[in-house]
Amino acid sequence: MEFARGLRSGEVVNGPDRVAHRALLHALGLTREDFGKPFIAIANCWNEVVPGSMHLQTVAKAVKEGVASAGGVPFEFNTIAVCDGYAQGHAGMKYALPSRDIIAASVEIMLQAHCFDGVVLIPSCDKVTPGMLMAAARVDIPSIVVSGGPMAAGEHRGQRLALPSVREYAGAYLAGEIDEFEMVDVEENSCPGPGACAMMGTANTMACLTEALGMSLPLSGTTPANSSAKLREAKRAGRRIVEMVREGLKPSALMTAAAFRNAITVTMGIGGSTNSVLHLPAIAGELGLELSLEEFDRLGRRTPYVASITPSSPRPIEDLHRAGGIPAVLRCLNSLLEKDALTVSGRTIGEIAAAAEWRDRGVIRPMEEPFAPEGGIAILYGNLAPGGAVVKKSAVRREMWVHRGPAKVYDSMEAAVAGVKEGQVAPGSVVVIRYEGPVGGPGMREMQMITAIMVGSKLAETTALVTDGRFSGSTRGPCIGHVVPEAAAGGPLAAVRDGDIISIDIPNRRLEIELAAEEIARRLGDWRPPTPPPPGILRTYARGAAPVSEGASLR
Repeated sequence: MEFARGLRSGEVVNGPDRVAHRALLHALGLTREDFGKPFIAIANCWNEVVPGSMHLQTVAKAVKEGVASAGGVPFEFNTIAVCDGYAQGHAGMKYALPSRDIIAASVEIMLQAHCFDGVVLIPSCDKVTPGMLMAAARVDIPSIVVSGGPMAAGEHRGQRLALPSVREYAGAYLAGEIDEFEMVDVEENSCPGPGACAMMGTANTMACLTEALGMSLPLSGTTPANSSAKLREAKRAGRRIVEMVREGLKPSALMTAAAFRNAITVTMGIGGSTNSVLHLPAIAGELGLELSLEEFDRLGRRTPYVASITPSSPRPIEDLHRAGGIPAVLRCLNSLLEKDALTVSGRTIGEIAAAAEWRDRGVIRPMEEPFAPEGGIAILYGNLAPGGAVVKKSAVRREMWVHRGPAKVYDSMEAAVAGVKEGQVAPGSVVVIRYEGPVGGPGMREMQMITAIMVGSKLAETTALVTDGRFSGSTRGPCIGHVVPEAAAGGPLAAVRDGDIISIDIPNRRLEIELAAEEIARRLGDWRPPTPPPPGILRTYARGAAPVSEGASLR
């Protein structure tokens, strides 16, 4: 009664003592002939809540067809997904980052409890991709990712729309620059269908970086959600995972230190979301690898910014796909890559780069003619951020790379939003929002609502923002987040008062408060930590979250 020779699934189908296990599999409709085939899990985040996930039943069906055609047995299950767009601006955003660890744990549980031989991961929005990659790293069975794909761009009066510009219309409406009829037109025509929002936000950044890590097939990260090409990719991935099981090709052989350096290089080249600085270290940590903030900054300084996509430009993500997608970016950045890094395709990153079609050198510029000589993300240090802080340099106007102004301090995003609406924030100041980190939030919310209002009201042209929270990938303007240590942990941010002068110098990587060390220490000596949250996942997360510089994962 040995069916699955050399397969992990043999644990549940081999031997007379597994008769009850086989009986349960018969209940699913499996035959005895199926017991000798690789058992392939399909981890899907389909639901009827998140636009990025609404089409994934169709994608999973194509994956299952591919698995079956290659001689495997597919088993689909679901995990959760949070739409960060829905969760913006209220307490729901506290749950978005913790959901990453819940997703990782739920996928890990299903893979381990049922002894699958391989897994096809179908993520979509912001936290699902890193959560599934964390699970793949933990379990270390053959794994391949089929990204859900980006949404098509919307349109309003000839302007192509993605979510960043939509949110900024709210600021324009509040400023009396547009009327309600125009606001409604924008609302109804900005998100035309399924997929991750049509920008280089966190969802599409992580989909692109999954390619650079070697965990998905070429073009997966930018292939449109509602395209037949996505279904063809899904079928190929289903066939490929069965081959990977037979080859024994596992995530630990793909997501190496070299692969993570490649992923950081691509992040810098495409102006990816600052959330990649959270997610890549968290994934690497599952493999026993360390990614420091210094590594991000080192690679960022040598990597030119070659592809400018919304929110850093008017171009939606579909333009990057038409230009050749991530393979073309790899070809562009070829001299900076560690080309021997292996991918799920069986080819190396160097081989994929060499075969890439680079169709538009206006969208993906040559390294000699970049949008900027350095990468899209910078790491700042100073007495206000001894452990580092993160800024999306590519989304900041050059005039604001160096800024000095008085602090206007708020202890929550809601208070800051109210302050801006009430005219409390003077142009030229530095808005400080604290107690929004992993512990203080808890959950490290994105500050998207305040940044959108500041852009829409023109404050972002002269006014900076500093927080221990984080930002959406759709954020633009002088917004500095991930301040370490956070205020709730007694970091210097807790000592800032209204009127204190804060200086920002992005080229020289500095974030300073113009106070003597003795004065900062004196103020912190009088400081008391905030009240802990009520019982539930947020308290669990607040107690167990690693520092932001280590990925803020639940320990």
